[in-house]
Amino acid sequence: MKHLISLGAAALLVLAGSVYSTSHQSSGQGMDASMAGQGAVATFAGGCFWCTESTFEKYPGVTEVISGYVGGHVDNPTYKQVSSGKTGHVEAVEVYYDPAKISYDDLLQIFWREINPTDGGGQFVDRGYHYRPFIFVHNDEQRAAAEQSVAQMNASGRYSKPILPDIVRNHERFWPAEEYHQNYYATNPIRYKFYRYNSGRDQYLEQTWGEELKYTPGQMMKTGAMKSESMGTMPMASPAKGNLTMSDFEQFTKPDEPTLRQRLTPLQFKVTQEEGTEPPFRNEFWDNKQAGIYVDVVSGEPLFSSLDKYDSQSGWPSFTQPLHKELIVEKTDFKLIMPRTELRSRYGDSHLGHVFDDGPAPTGLRYCINSAALRFIPKERLAEEGYGQYSHLFQ
Repeated sequence: MKHLISLGAAALLVLAGSVYSTSHQSSGQGMDASMAGQGAVATFAGGCFWCTESTFEKYPGVTEVISGYVGGHVDNPTYKQVSSGKTGHVEAVEVYYDPAKISYDDLLQIFWREINPTDGGGQFVDRGYHYRPFIFVHNDEQRAAAEQSVAQMNASGRYSKPILPDIVRNHERFWPAEEYHQNYYATNPIRYKFYRYNSGRDQYLEQTWGEELKYTPGQMMKTGAMKSESMGTMPMASPAKGNLTMSDFEQFTKPDEPTLRQRLTPLQFKVTQEEGTEPPFRNEFWDNKQAGIYVDVVSGEPLFSSLDKYDSQSGWPSFTQPLHKELIVEKTDFKLIMPRTELRSRYGDSHLGHVFDDGPAPTGLRYCINSAALRFIPKERLAEEGYGQYSHLFQ
C-alpha cells in the first residue's frame, strides 16, 4: 500500500513479529457498515486510511470507523484496483459517532489536524488522486458546517496556500475496504508506526499546528482567555483546578547540579537528569492508591492527580491527563526503533516519561511516568505543603 516501506524495512518488521495478512482479496468481506450500529455518520478522505482511521477511533463518542473507498466507476473495488488510480475512487473513512458526545464540528477540527488540505495531488508521501483529501457531506447541515469550517481555516492564515476549493463534496457510494485494512494500526502496530512516521504526516502536522495539534472535543465551544503576544500571563486551561496563571508557577525552579546530586537519590538523578528509566513494578508509586497530587521531584511543580491515575498494567504510574497541560513539555524521542513522545516538566526540565495513545477514555492517552521523577503529596497535607488550591479536588 505505502511506497516507502522498503524490502530491508519489511525484513526488519518480520523479525519484529509483524504479520501482514493479505488473505482477503475483495473489498467488504467480513465488514459491513451496518456493524457500526445506530448513530450519525460522517465521511472523510484524508490520504492513507490507516492513518485517518486510527486518529478518529481514539476519540470518545466515536463508535466505529470503517476504512474504504468512495466515488469511482467500479462497484465493490479491490485495493489493487483503487491503487492503480484508474477507478476514480479515493481512500476514505466512514466515522460513526454519538452527537451527544462529539459533534460534527469536532470531527471537522480533528480532520484538519490530520491532513494537508491544500494538496490536491495526494497526501504526504502517498501520491495520486486516490489519496486526495475530501469532506463528503451527507446532508445540507453537514455541508453548511463544512463550508463554514473551510472559510474559517482559510481566514486563519495557517496555510501558505488556500484550501482546495472542491474539498467539500456530496457523499457518494462507500465501499468498505478489505478486512485486513480495518483497524490496521492495531493489528499491525509496528508496520503502521514505521509507515506513519516515515510518511511525513506527523512532521507536517506538528510544524503546521504546534501546540494546537491535540484537540479536545468541545474545545471550539469553550470560552475563556486565549494566549496572546500582548498578555503577560496565560490562564491555565483547567478552571476546575483553580484560576491559575503561568506566573503562579514561576516559583518552581531547577537547582544547580551539585544541589541536585545532594538532594536526589542516584535513581532519581539518573531518571530526571539522564533520561533513565526505572524498572516496572519495582518503583514507589506504580500501585499507589492514595488520594493526592504528584509533583516534580526536582522543582515541585504540580504535574498529576490521583483522580486521573489508573492501572495500565505496565508497572509504571499511569495517568489519563496532567493537572495542567501547560506544565508538560513534549519532545520527540528517537532512542528506540520507533519515535516516541517524551514528557518533561516545564520549569524543572525533568525527564518524566512518555505519552502514548493507548489510554482509556476520556482522553485516550496514557501518560506513563517514572516514580523516581515524582513526589507524592497526600490530600491531607496539600495545604501544609503549599498546594492548598488543590484541596477542593478531593472533597
